[in-house]
Amino acid sequence: MQYRKLGKAGFEVSEIGYGGWCIGGDWWKGSCDQDALDAINLSVDLGVTFIDTALGYGDGHSERLIGQALTGRSEKVHVATKIPPKNFNFTPGPGDAVEEAFPREWIMECTENSLTNLGVEQLDLQMFHVWLDEWADRDEWKETVEKLKQQGKVRAFGLSLVFPLTDAHIPRRAIETGLVDACQVVYNIYQQEPQDKLFPLVKQADVGVIARCPLDEGALSGKFTPETCFPEGDWRNDYFCGDRKQQVCEHAERLQWLVEQGETVSLPEAALRYTLSHQAVSTVIVGMRKLEHVRANAAASDKGPLSQEALDRIEEHAWPHNFWV
Repeated sequence: MQYRKLGKAGFEVSEIGYGGWCIGGDWWKGSCDQDALDAINLSVDLGVTFIDTALGYGDGHSERLIGQALTGRSEKVHVATKIPPKNFNFTPGPGDAVEEAFPREWIMECTENSLTNLGVEQLDLQMFHVWLDEWADRDEWKETVEKLKQQGKVRAFGLSLVFPLTDAHIPRRAIETGLVDACQVVYNIYQQEPQDKLFPLVKQADVGVIARCPLDEGALSGKFTPETCFPEGDWRNDYFCGDRKQQVCEHAERLQWLVEQGETVSLPEAALRYTLSHQAVSTVIVGMRKLEHVRANAAASDKGPLSQEALDRIEEHAWPHNFWV
């Protein structure tokens, strides 16, 4: 496992991070808490020192599992969590009020809940789960974040950016406040927009980048077929509805040259190494509930970046799509 600095947060994190959404137990089906605990522990055994979660993942269930797994471990594992918007609007647009999403009392309440769930006295990184950059000039959220840092309850602060990444959500003004230590953004072979829209901005300001959805919710696993089924009640039944699985299969098939020409051993490995090939990226988080996935994904870090020839060719595979609509 290789490690990189998480921007102004000031600490190093493993290139491969553990994504805690899939263990929340609400949207994702087909596994149990023991699977999650086993996967987290194996990840740490293999050098993972960064775990991402959120208070909204299973109403704190993901946080509690992570806290349970890390109890008693000697390794220093940095955990990032997120404050959900109080109004549950995860796609804020121009004119929406920050006071409805992140009022002072809500920020404080969520912080205390996350501290309790994780069983810690300080959050390594706390993020707003959504961001609208016109909120940057409002004093209430800034004063609250500064207070939490002064109290020692939050070490570093960041923003989880809305997908798709429109101009209204790019944190130019937020970064200028000096309060933003890291940003989390959707970045993968298909969604390449952050390279131009975000990375130059964060590199100049020494803001860390957490790349999420490197496998595009499984679309870059290379394992989907038009007949792929998900457990009853799993959110992916809606996300990959209609002809979307067919689209996914066709796009994944066009990327098989990465394996056939010996660039990588699998499409998931290629996807992870692609995200890590950009030096603006501090870590890439991937959901892992199966031990074989933990082993394979952790190993991708030591393989290094993809060749420049492969990176140049991958530019042609950009596929901006929004299956959330």
